[in-house]
Amino acid sequence: MTPANRVLAILQLFENGQPVWTVEELSREIDASTSTTYRHVRELVQSGFLDPVSGAGYALGPAFIRYDRILRQNDELIRIAAPIMENLLAQTSQKAMVILCRRFKDCVMCVFEVHGSEPHPSASYERGVAMPMFLGATSKVILANLPDRALKAVYLSNEQTIHRLLHVDSWQQFKDEIRSIKHAGYAMTDSEVAVGRIGLAAPISRDQQVVAGISLVAVPNTTEREQLADYVVHVVEAARLISAELSQASIVAR
Repeated sequence: MTPANRVLAILQLFENGQPVWTVEELSREIDASTSTTYRHVRELVQSGFLDPVSGAGYALGPAFIRYDRILRQNDELIRIAAPIMENLLAQTSQKAMVILCRRFKDCVMCVFEVHGSEPHPSASYERGVAMPMFLGATSKVILANLPDRALKAVYLSNEQTIHRLLHVDSWQQFKDEIRSIKHAGYAMTDSEVAVGRIGLAAPISRDQQVVAGISLVAVPNTTEREQLADYVVHVVEAARLISAELSQASIVAR
């Protein structure tokens, strides 16, 4: 493992839910000597990516906060989508939230969210949270636009989970269900991410390639459920407006 890869491996260990690591623990995980690991840790501390804490441990440092701010300031997708997401809530329901997601590795990650002004349940999605590619409306509108080869790779990597959660029995059945979302131009899911929570999502594209998804998320009562079908057109239109502006943007992540 190269020095650069070891540094990345150290940072990736914090994805596993353990907030504090000692040098000894890190050295075992990355299979390097204690002295080598300490050298990498020292460099990460000096650059602000790690912070020393009590008990001879290290936690993620403030550099991540700084770079997150830089990301928010320079992300064309967020800049373009934010006012359109606010308007989507105004056209539909303030008892909901709108989330903006993009693909991250084999998941879909929330990059921005806007909350309605009226009380509403907190969502499982928030900035930085990744969800399975095949679960929830936002994930499915992105998944539906993958080429067959990439779609099948997702299926084969998660075959048993997909069968259990989506109640499909084969690759062909899964493919047909997901491709129907692409043909419809939107996805609607009920209680897939959380009980009672409904998501309405549409894909955002640039140069005929889907780069993100926008979703209206709500926990409606019986009366409000009857209005959901009327909201589809607003979600699709919001995605279209974002896509149109993105086509004029100079730098957009794919």
